[in-house]
Amino acid sequence: MRSFALVVAIVLLAGCGNKDRDKDKEAGSPQGRTEALTNADSLEFVEVSNDTPLYVPGLDMLQIQVVLDRIGFSPGVIDGKDGQSLSLAIGEFQRANELDQTGELDTATKAAMSKFLVPATRLVRIPAAFAKGPFVGNFPDKPEDQAKLRTLGYRDMIEALAERFHTTPDTLIALNPEQTDFAAGTVLRVPNIADVVITPLNNDERGWTGTLQKLGVASGQPRVDKVVVDKSDGILRAYGTDDKLIASFPATMGSKHDPLPLGTWKIKGVARNPEFHYNPELFWDVKDSEDKLLLPPGPNGPVGVVWIDLSKPHYGIHGTNEPQTIGRAESHGCVRLTNWDAAKLAGMVKPGVTVIFEK
Repeated sequence: MRSFALVVAIVLLAGCGNKDRDKDKEAGSPQGRTEALTNADSLEFVEVSNDTPLYVPGLDMLQIQVVLDRIGFSPGVIDGKDGQSLSLAIGEFQRANELDQTGELDTATKAAMSKFLVPATRLVRIPAAFAKGPFVGNFPDKPEDQAKLRTLGYRDMIEALAERFHTTPDTLIALNPEQTDFAAGTVLRVPNIADVVITPLNNDERGWTGTLQKLGVASGQPRVDKVVVDKSDGILRAYGTDDKLIASFPATMGSKHDPLPLGTWKIKGVARNPEFHYNPELFWDVKDSEDKLLLPPGPNGPVGVVWIDLSKPHYGIHGTNEPQTIGRAESHGCVRLTNWDAAKLAGMVKPGVTVIFEK
């Protein structure tokens, strides 16, 4: 069901969206469309319109989430809703800018954030290469069935689009006219996350370049010297030189069965698009008699698209197949982030970086 705020926004934006589509038909083949269609391998979402107003009533929370996502203080999923993850992100922005850490959009915070404001949404065209998937329509629940697949990919186009724009399928549905065809060539209204610059890797055997494009994450990220996982706040903070806070991400960490191992650890390495070694002996809620399995890589795997290995055996920082649960569910002891946040962090760290787990 659409939230009231997004319904209000749709009424205000629907004319703009339909207008752009009509103009596109009349023009025949505008420049953006030509560029998108001449490169069948391009994963770039070409912008169709940049005339979205800076302020749209009903999209104010979505706009703040977009801004925070752009400048490194992740709100988790961008869904236009106020809540714990948004308050955490606002609080981290305040911390980094030496403001009172209230977690609220007070006058001083609004003033500091004003220079980063951009429209909450924009219109883009879905590229044909993105629409190809691969998608796993009948996604199995059991690990033994998942192990038989070639990839643990997205179930469908709208799930892939949601991760690409750091949002949820429900939000995309709410932002667009009813009966929108989520297919190649469709003009879609999406959260206005930052455009990304992708530098292809010299050795890209696991397709990490494409993964970054599909997650809307730039390949160039600031380097961090220290990572702090704060259990009480439910957040991961990344610090650069001179102990400067440069990024934060909402996180899920530990449970009563697998508590977060407090202490100081080191990053041993980063596995991008990793397989997952399913070992029932490491899960309290799985019978030890079950078979050990090797699950294929993919965004819907148990660790998502990234595994950041720690010096504490069997523990790491990784992505997730359920981004909307970050900060709202428990884990098997490790630290879980959304796939796009995990991909960002993977670009910031290297072996030897200190990771502190604290209360």
